[in-house]
Amino acid sequence: MKYIRLLSRVILGIVFIFSGFVKALDPLGSAYKFSDYFTAFRIGFLDFTTIPLAILLSSFELALGMTLILGYRRRVTYTILMWFMLIFTLLTLALAIFNPVSDCGCFGDALILTNWQTFLKNVVLMVFVMVLFINRKKETANGLRLKEWAVIVSVYAGICLFSIWNYRHMPILDFRPYDVGTMIEKEMVVPEGAPVDEYETTLTYRNRSNGKEAEFGIDDYPRDTSMWEFVSSESRLVKKGDEPAIHDFAIMDENGTDLTDRILSDPGYSLLMVSCDLGKADEQALKRAGDWSRLEILAKDFSFFAVTASTGQEVEATASALDLDYPFFSADDIMLKTMIRSNPGFMLIRDGVIIGKWGFRDFPQLEQVDPTVVEMIGNAAAPMDEETQMLMEAGVYEDFSYNVVDFNTLVPALVYEGGNVRLERSVVAILILAISVIILLSGLVSPVRI
Repeated sequence: MKYIRLLSRVILGIVFIFSGFVKALDPLGSAYKFSDYFTAFRIGFLDFTTIPLAILLSSFELALGMTLILGYRRRVTYTILMWFMLIFTLLTLALAIFNPVSDCGCFGDALILTNWQTFLKNVVLMVFVMVLFINRKKETANGLRLKEWAVIVSVYAGICLFSIWNYRHMPILDFRPYDVGTMIEKEMVVPEGAPVDEYETTLTYRNRSNGKEAEFGIDDYPRDTSMWEFVSSESRLVKKGDEPAIHDFAIMDENGTDLTDRILSDPGYSLLMVSCDLGKADEQALKRAGDWSRLEILAKDFSFFAVTASTGQEVEATASALDLDYPFFSADDIMLKTMIRSNPGFMLIRDGVIIGKWGFRDFPQLEQVDPTVVEMIGNAAAPMDEETQMLMEAGVYEDFSYNVVDFNTLVPALVYEGGNVRLERSVVAILILAISVIILLSGLVSPVRI
């Protein structure tokens, strides 16, 4: 029985560590899922708690998994584990029955499960939980309560900080289909030979002699039209086939024109500023984006697109309040949330391939990339002389562009010096510090007991 308890601890510990880690990587994604649940259960007034809940719950799961593996405070841990699993098993049963949200989000975007799959997973895990809970009194303490609690609390606090860092910047690991290096158009196509949706069609016919209706399949419907009269048909999905990883990428202008092909086939660079909700976007980031939008005047190989899911009225109000001079394009809310976990966020695309992604806190200002370009933009945006203005009014040319900057030369500074390298170094430093602290604190405790 001793080794069965050990096996149960290890299995549960691994599951909780994985579940907590993938959600700690992407707390904003978990917050979106909480918001979906609150909306489904008509408790949207709790939306302000989504971020704290996402951070605290993911940290709790990860810390609980590590505590199980280390074997600390077993009696208390097994009791907490029992209540935690019992509550969530009953909750997932309700979700499976009523299906208010299709994906529970228990493993983030790393592993998508249906509500019934999640419930069955919890039922299986409850077997291991019961093994530990029923035998919890057989566990003996080693007298190191204070030191073990110190490790547990320190680990939990460290994971919370890790999750907060991912929320304020961008997930270190990206499990979504819009990762850097992704060819968007390729991900919009279902692979050849992949399973397709299967439907079952039911045909309803009425017997002409007695007026009674009967249902038939697509292969056995009556061919005798003198005896049977067709009434209706109904098709239902019986088996879901594969769908492309990216199935909702579409960007529209104010006239409803689809700009998707233009963006994905552009041999130059397209910088997308993505804001799922302009009302909640960082105002300073929206203002700083103005220089990037005006870079179109100087660079022939550069286009700027501000994309949002906000309504036209919200866009006008925000643009007026912040004095924004660039146009906004529209896209689906879920698509934008999937693309970038930041509001706003920035995505650089060339030939349909994602070159770089940044949260607004990590995206550099144009003057940091090349101060001379900002000065050139200022000169280009200066009031035109009378002769130039007369030519424009006469329609001699409508689009005025200097085309004196090769944006391709700015990309290395933008992608590497301006953002990613600094971001990666920060991540490495934080991880090394966190691991060092955990090892230091764990060294205060005696070796893990079976």
